[in-house]
Amino acid sequence: MNRATRFSAACLVAMLTLSSTAGAEPFRTPVPDARPVLLAALQASDGTAHGVLTGEMADAITKHFEATSPIYIDVSTEKRYREPGCSRLKVLFWQEGVKLPGVAAPRKQTIEFGINYCNTGLPPRSLL
Repeated sequence: MNRATRFSAACLVAMLTLSSTAGAEPFRTPVPDARPVLLAALQASDGTAHGVLTGEMADAITKHFEATSPIYIDVSTEKRYREPGCSRLKVLFWQEGVKLPGVAAPRKQTIEFGINYCNTGLPPRSLL
């Protein structure tokens, strides 16, 4: 294989790799509770962070509802406040294949809420 052919092959492999990861699932940090994901979103340049809940409580919930996936956590920044390290965060917990009483088929269940949160673990002093 000559130099030009190797270069072309390397470019093709790089393009295929990039295109296959473009729509890939984000990296999810295993966490015992949501706090590390909230803090990661506050520190992320794009204001987002993703986690997967682990531990006894997560296992008990998954087992109780006979779910087919772990409990996922997605956090995104809706607004950054003037106070350093403080933002309005949108927090989404979700799980696939949850079986609820009285519901015919398992389904995706979500819980979404907003929270004003700072890297100190407290709410901001001002919402400006």
